[in-house]
Formats: sequence, C-alpha cells, structure tokens
Amino acid sequence: MRALILSASSTSRRRGLAALAWAALATWGAPAALAQGGAAGGQTQTLRLVVGYAAGGPVDASARLFAPALAKELGQPVVVENRPGAGGAMGGDAVAKATPNGLLLFFAASPTMTISPHILKSMAFDPAKDLSAIAPILSYSNVLVINKDQPFKTLPELVAYARANPGKLAYGSAGMGASNHLSGELLALRAGIKLTHVPYKGNAPAMTDVIGGQLSMMFDIIGSARNYISSQRVRPLAVTSRERNASLPEVPTMAESGIADYEVGGWYGLYGPARMAPELVTRLNEATRRALAQDELKAKLIEQGYDLWTGPPTVLAERAARELALWGSVAKGVQVD
Repeated sequence: MRALILSASSTSRRRGLAALAWAALATWGAPAALAQGGAAGGQTQTLRLVVGYAAGGPVDASARLFAPALAKELGQPVVVENRPGAGGAMGGDAVAKATPNGLLLFFAASPTMTISPHILKSMAFDPAKDLSAIAPILSYSNVLVINKDQPFKTLPELVAYARANPGKLAYGSAGMGASNHLSGELLALRAGIKLTHVPYKGNAPAMTDVIGGQLSMMFDIIGSARNYISSQRVRPLAVTSRERNASLPEVPTMAESGIADYEVGGWYGLYGPARMAPELVTRLNEATRRALAQDELKAKLIEQGYDLWTGPPTVLAERAARELALWGSVAKGVQVD
C-alpha cells in the first residue's frame, strides 16, 4: 500500500490513497500498530486506562500502581483516566463505546460488572455483552468487623444475638448496592437473620462509626481494615474468602464460623470494547501477566492485602458471569437511581 501511495502522480491521488490506507489501518490494522508499540510514523500511542471511580480511592490507587508496570511490558505510555459515576458504570460505558483498538481499556472493579446491573434502574451498557474480557488482575476478600464493645465476640454469638433481637444490629457500607452492602444482605439471607443496613458515602465514614459505637459492624476490604484490627479499634469475626487470609491467619472464615455457602470477594479485571481482535486480547493478556510478575508491583499489592489473580480471559469472564448470577438473587428489592 505504501508503494501505491508513493507511485501516485498527483497530489490528490496521493492524498486519496493515504486516506484509504489510514481507513484500512483503523479497520484492521490497529492491533498490528499496537503490537509494534506505537502508531505509524514511529509515534508511540498512549493507552488510557479508565477507572470508574474518583481519584484517591482503592480502585484508582491500584490502577496507578498497575499502569507503569503495564507500560513497561507494552513499551508504550499508559495513563489512568478517572471517569467516576454510577458505581463505575460511567467509565465502563466510555470503554464500551470506544474503538476496539486497545487504546482505551477499563480497569474494572467487580461491583460494576456483577452488582450494578441488578441495582441501577438503567445502565447504558451491558457488561456481559459490550465489553471484552482481557485479563484478571487481582482479587481481595472482606472481613467482618464489629465494634469492640458489642456483647458478642464470635460470629455464632452475633447470629444468636441477631435472632433474639431482629433488626437491632446495624451494619454500615460504602453505599446502597456496594459490595459490602450486599455482603451484609447475603449474611442475613444465609443465617436467616434480620439486619439493618446504614449506607454511607464511602467505607471510611462507616468504619469511623463502627469504632465509635454508632454502628454494630461492617464488612470491609482486608487491606483497609488491617490497621484498625491491629490497633484493636475493631474486632474481626470472619473473613469472606474460602480459605483463611495470610494477613489475618487467626481470623476464621465464614464457613468455619457456621455460615454455609458463603464466599464473597471482590476483584479487578482488565476489559476492552467488544469485538476486539483475538490477537490483541492475547497480547494485552500476556503483558498483564508479565506486569503482575514484576517484583515491585507484587510486593506493593500484597502489602495492601490483595491477592494477585492471573489467567486467560476466560477465567475473568467466567467469574464475572458466576457472580452476576449470585448477586442477582441477593439484590432483589435493592435498586438505586
């Protein structure tokens, strides 16, 4: 095609063929351009990593740790772009509508993909159809913590107290439909108890009220709760993972504490627009795996209580589908604007 452009005898013909060349590149050549680490003409294109939450939160912080590691493996700049709103759905919608050339990707938090579709009155995109799963990145578990002055000290004692005092126990969350909101709903469902949910605008203010005694309890990400636990400002009762967490080895699981069929965790995954070329998905998946193998990134994420989670795109897609079904049954009757 380059030879055709150079052999054209007139300026108009050169311009016309050049336009056709760029159109062809946009249609079928974008994966090749990205695979070479840049666009035609030697200019390296910037990959934008969309976060559906405001800067400074846990999703944003993790994305900003991940971005330079991914940039190193791809050989091109990677920048984080915050598009907050609708529980992360604003960011997901932007990526769903983007050209599938691998230059605008979604650093997705699991609630956007598995909870928001059930509780938002309307969602501009379908996470299961309008995005391409690229790679799992990390996962995390929650821990159930209580105010240290509560009359119960274990999860079985909490369940017994809740049965004797229906609705008296109040738990906080980061907001209606947040993963720690539905974690409480699932506990109530599995244990056959009634709990009162109190939504906050974030985890931090909810934790402040647990410490102060205005709330009885809450679920929080282990990485966020560890400092409060180690300083004995709250008491941990159980972790929501299948196995005990390495950073809280003395804390039992929900199953060990008598709550059967309870395994709840969150995750972050990399997505692109639907209809991405398979070879581009493969390249981005492999780059993500290599990035997560970098010692510096691994150490930082593990220090924050996260578990590295790698695998092919199918691993991410299958987990998202499984949890979408789970939260559909838990979220009945829960709906937000």
